[in-house]
Amino acid sequence: MLLAMKMIIALLLTCTALIASESSDERRYLYVAVPGIRNYLEYGGHGLLVFDIDHGHKFVKRIRTAGVDETGKPLNVKGICASAATKRLHISTIKTLTSIDLLTEKVLWEKAYEGGCDRMALSPDGRTMYLPSLEKDHWHVVDAFTGDVIKKLIPKSRAHNTVYGLDGKAVYLAGLKSPLLSVADTKNHTIARAVGPFGNFIRPFTVNGSQTLCFVNVNDLLGFEVGDLVTGKALHRVEIQGFSKGMVKRHGCPSHGIGLTPDEKEVWVCDAANSHMHVFDATAMPPKQVASIKLREQPGWITFSLDGKYAYPSTGDIIDTKTRKTLTELKDEKGAEVHSEKVVEVHFRGKDPVRTGDQFGVGRVTGQQSAHVGK
Repeated sequence: MLLAMKMIIALLLTCTALIASESSDERRYLYVAVPGIRNYLEYGGHGLLVFDIDHGHKFVKRIRTAGVDETGKPLNVKGICASAATKRLHISTIKTLTSIDLLTEKVLWEKAYEGGCDRMALSPDGRTMYLPSLEKDHWHVVDAFTGDVIKKLIPKSRAHNTVYGLDGKAVYLAGLKSPLLSVADTKNHTIARAVGPFGNFIRPFTVNGSQTLCFVNVNDLLGFEVGDLVTGKALHRVEIQGFSKGMVKRHGCPSHGIGLTPDEKEVWVCDAANSHMHVFDATAMPPKQVASIKLREQPGWITFSLDGKYAYPSTGDIIDTKTRKTLTELKDEKGAEVHSEKVVEVHFRGKDPVRTGDQFGVGRVTGQQSAHVGK
């Protein structure tokens, strides 16, 4: 009996060690697309910068990508997404979509699309992409493995931002010239309904995990609005307190960037003119302003690490979401500041990608736990 007990204990210890080994073997990286003339002049083209999340977000490497015009100059990057299932990373520019192999880091293909490209979204299985044109009338539904167009949706809203629901059943489409958020049904790739109208044209937005609520920036608002994805109604308008609108460097919008923490307890909102992030308690409706965080530059985007520990504004500040303190700042191999609105998290176990994040700060609480309150 004693020998049998010792064998059982030894087996349990071995299993525990194996589980711990597998967990510790998972490595987390932040992939940051950095377009611009500086990268063209100094590095000979676009750059996809990789940072080690588990080691202070230190610079790891630069991956050469596609996305240049006829003269070889870089095209402006519009979006980034990745899939562990297909082992692909995709970057959109104003004209083209590029597919990159996460294993070999080689460009697999680059294709141009009618009307150009904007910020796209990828299905949970990594096989289907909704690719907006560059502020034109339509979205392309694309086979993300081949780049072939499956269908064309035409809401005539000046296509811009796109969010895929976590369950893969719906895609949310926001245009620069519409106060309505279109909702596409992925079964037949048709626009099924709309949410709103909101107080102005929709800019960046996000949704919660159970897809009952959306949080949207709109033109001329320092703050955000909340919509009900179930009833289609606009619910709340929330203005940032203690700060005033002012001149912004880009986007022409006071608040361009909004995200839910993965646990959906907080909404973080960009304030460009004042170079701040503002934090709201999302467990109440309307959300309540609880903190403001100074940044090194004007933010135009916000997303979060999958575990919710880090906030990633486009300024390159790395913020601890609990203490709300800046831990470090992204810098490239030459020590220059890295700023980007196009970042995605990728986890590897061994050589294989096993998990990916999202460029949008989407909520990740599903089912009954999701915070659909205060209606």
